[in-house]
Amino acid sequence: MTKVSPDLGSMGSQEVLAVSADVSFASDCFPKYKLGPDNQVLEEPKDDNKGPPLKEVVERETAQLSEQHKRLSVRDLASKFDKNLAAAAKLSNEAKLREVASLEGHVLLKKLRDALESLRGRLTGQNKEDVEKAISMVEALAVKLTQKEGELIQEKFEVKKLVNFLKQASEDAKKLVSQENSFACAEIESARAVVQRFGEALEEEERNSQTSKKQDVEELLREVQEARRIKLLHQPSKVMDMEHELRALRLQIREKSIFSFKLQKELTMSKRAEENRSRLYILDGCEALGSTLRVRPCADNAPALCKCSIQWFRTSFDGSQRDAISGANSPSYAPEPLDVGRILEAEIILNGNKDYVATIGPIDPVAGLESHIETLMRKSNADFTVTISQMNGQDHQSHSSHTFHVGRTRIKLFRGWMTKARDIYSTSMQLCGVRSDSSVAAKGLFWQPREKSFVLTFESEWDRNAAIMLARKYALDGNVMLGGPDDHL
Repeated sequence: MTKVSPDLGSMGSQEVLAVSADVSFASDCFPKYKLGPDNQVLEEPKDDNKGPPLKEVVERETAQLSEQHKRLSVRDLASKFDKNLAAAAKLSNEAKLREVASLEGHVLLKKLRDALESLRGRLTGQNKEDVEKAISMVEALAVKLTQKEGELIQEKFEVKKLVNFLKQASEDAKKLVSQENSFACAEIESARAVVQRFGEALEEEERNSQTSKKQDVEELLREVQEARRIKLLHQPSKVMDMEHELRALRLQIREKSIFSFKLQKELTMSKRAEENRSRLYILDGCEALGSTLRVRPCADNAPALCKCSIQWFRTSFDGSQRDAISGANSPSYAPEPLDVGRILEAEIILNGNKDYVATIGPIDPVAGLESHIETLMRKSNADFTVTISQMNGQDHQSHSSHTFHVGRTRIKLFRGWMTKARDIYSTSMQLCGVRSDSSVAAKGLFWQPREKSFVLTFESEWDRNAAIMLARKYALDGNVMLGGPDDHL
């Protein structure tokens, strides 16, 4: 049996390529490999007690930060971004070191393969097969190293993108912190200014209140002193005597004014009597609302009134306006509310000759009638008891009582459930006192609603005048002027 030994002599005669001393390794020992199925080189796992990789730590921290960013303050958020940015920078540095180590591994594997190639040419037999196996293992290691480099490049790209994202987020967080800080400072300054203004306003109000209190006290003292002085100067008995004297003086002045008015009226009547001596007719009756004025002859040679034509006129107090009263053609006339404050004049004509009689002064109102109308206007309507004297120009036979209803918007005449007439206030409606010769003319009212006319007799002159005034005021509220035929309103 022959033992074959490698030819070391020939191997020593050739120069073996040496490994560069400048090559540095990531670890102190060369990794252990083994052949797997299909001659695949597998790296034996080694225990790593350094904990999870830094990349996983960064990803976990980023996930936690994303979940908790709503609950964190802006400053804490910026601090977290800064920490993750530092971790990403550290991970980038480690990737660079791995890249350098990978490059050195490629150089080492190339030199090792070259050395094995040169050794394979020198050996034979079993040693040559071992060298070939070693070469195949080196080539497999080179392939695996290339795969590791691809993974390292991908990891480096992801780390770089994560670094850029964290850097941008950190800058945004810093900007947000500075912005919130400026906003907070501005709000603090604004709050300080408001507090300062409130303080100044309170101080000013306190000073003003103290000043006003002092002024009020001083004014009150002056008033008390003035009251004491007046009390000392005027005894209560003297004050009462002065009040009684003033009241007596007022009464005397009123009585004298009434007496003076009566004297003026009597003087006017005496003058008118002197004038009437040469006249044929005079005017009898009280010159006030609710009475009846009558023209009567005062001379023996005066023609009978039945042979004369008569026309009553309504004249202003200054004589600037003189209006004929339509329908007032009889010797008697009952003044109505429209005649108050005006002079009434009667014109008597016979064979072309005219004679005039007039009231001494304007027609006087009835005392208390205005206040009574104001009381009635506080209600929504008023009812008056009347009898129908004429209807559509014909005498009415029935003298039964009816109700004359004066409302805010309309007038209605009815008896029980039966309505005689009703109409709203309009320009076509006519309402005035009776202008014909009648014994109850002062109680009579002429009313013309739609397509009808009535002469109504009230229970008293007071009710008749109140109904006319109330209806005219209600109509005036609706911009309607109520009057008699051809009245100038």
